[in-house]
Amino acid sequence: MPQVIEKADISSYIGHECEPTEWFEVTQDQVNQFADCTLDHQFIHIDPVAAAQTPFGGTVAHGFLTLSMLSHFSSQYNLVINGITFGVNKGFDKVRFVAPVRVGSKIRCHAKIKSIIEKRPGQFDFIMDLSVEIEGQEKPALVAEWLTVQFAS
Repeated sequence: MPQVIEKADISSYIGHECEPTEWFEVTQDQVNQFADCTLDHQFIHIDPVAAAQTPFGGTVAHGFLTLSMLSHFSSQYNLVINGITFGVNKGFDKVRFVAPVRVGSKIRCHAKIKSIIEKRPGQFDFIMDLSVEIEGQEKPALVAEWLTVQFAS
């Protein structure tokens, strides 16, 4: 559930580390559906027998599937400025896929607010530093710098 903050308190949230999200299990069915949507049917994602012969030891999620899960996770860590009517994805300044996510693994997101700037009256640009943790693994699945915009009415 997003945390609502007051406009006057924005500066106190710069550098704020949000609570980690809940764990999410990546399933083979989800990976297969993502492969169908993106037309990326590389065997390391969809063929458990062939993928077992690779250094991964089994099927792995697409990096872009893991990246797309940030939308799901954002509803759990997001800060919302009081009076905001909607937000939009502005893009990424940096994305790095660090470690593969094996099918059956659980992942969760860690988020830190890098900046919040009122670019125009009622338009707030956010930059978030994110990492997606893989349960039981030292290296994260990915790290990213995500830009979003919140609009007030």
